[in-house]
Amino acid sequence: MAPRRKGKVIFYTYPSCTSCRKTKEWLNRHGIPYEERHIFRNPPSPDELKEMFRLTTEGTDELLSKRSQVFKSLGIDIENLRFTELLELLHREPRLLRRPIITYGDHLIVGYDREALEVLLALA
Repeated sequence: MAPRRKGKVIFYTYPSCTSCRKTKEWLNRHGIPYEERHIFRNPPSPDELKEMFRLTTEGTDELLSKRSQVFKSLGIDIENLRFTELLELLHREPRLLRRPIITYGDHLIVGYDREALEVLLALA
């Protein structure tokens, strides 16, 4: 049996997001306890965002919604931002983040990813 990771599952969500609703349904169906955070009302702090980036395998591509209208309307070249500036921007403009986001110890899940959720089930 795999060792269990300490910590809690934090689920950053937005209620009208289809992927968020599917993920929430999956978590509830499998009895995984989580702390639900409305990503716009209670966005991740810069420190939480920094930790998320540490856990990514694809960097900004994994967390940023670069095809969104919000991203396009800002006209920002993220490649020219310092990392601290990016963290502050994402904290102020959480609409730039892909959804949902789940963190659990040293695990990160972005979007509805059934395979990654199965791994979470084994760990939680």
